[in-house]
Amino acid sequence: MSALIKAAVNGGRSYAENAAVPITPAEIAAAGREAVAAGADVVHAHARRADGGQTIHPDDIRAMVEAVRADAPGVVLGTTTGLWTCSGHAERMRLVEAWPDDVPLDFASVAFCEEGAAEAADLVLAKGLVLESAVWALADVPALLAAPSLERNVRILIEPEDADPTVAVAHARAMAERIRAAGVTAPLLYHGYDATAWPLVRAAFEDGVETRVGFEDTLVLDDGAVAADNAAMVRLAREIEASVQARATA
Repeated sequence: MSALIKAAVNGGRSYAENAAVPITPAEIAAAGREAVAAGADVVHAHARRADGGQTIHPDDIRAMVEAVRADAPGVVLGTTTGLWTCSGHAERMRLVEAWPDDVPLDFASVAFCEEGAAEAADLVLAKGLVLESAVWALADVPALLAAPSLERNVRILIEPEDADPTVAVAHARAMAERIRAAGVTAPLLYHGYDATAWPLVRAAFEDGVETRVGFEDTLVLDDGAVAADNAAMVRLAREIEASVQARATA
């Protein structure tokens, strides 16, 4: 059975890093459609302001969601609630509360390393959206486990910030073990950044958990070649999955 792959199509990346990074609503919509056609199950995108900066302002969220619904109506779309998109937790709560209800996102992610994460998670659910919660380090796990929203997560994102791939994979597995030991049954998802991106994709398939690929996490393929687009990374991830499964059954 295939694992869920999330396509994280842009994050905070710029055209200067790769001209194929989708930034405008139309580009995000096309990238999401292409990623799903290549084998992704869901799409995670960061709305952008006119200057290219990341934002969770309801006007920019609306523009992104409307573009995706028009271009790729079947795509399951989510975004971040990260504090780097606004001035702080109080503003985050005001902005998320104002997200459009007539053209809603499907899901939103909350990082439990941040101030007010439990409150933000409750608001995501109150808005009628599907919740994902993220931990970046073992130190984040207690706050996640204490959150009233814990059992309502569609998945738990495990995002080690370690720069060394071996350390990052070990850290991801340690977080997963701690979460499972607490009785959490929600699916887990591993993903990394730059040098740790593809090692964590492989580790995810080896461990039977979900994973994430796309320009938010890396600009290159597993061999170091520059990625042409998000779809190319999704296709490679499915190839890696097939290889891991073949070795497991050999």
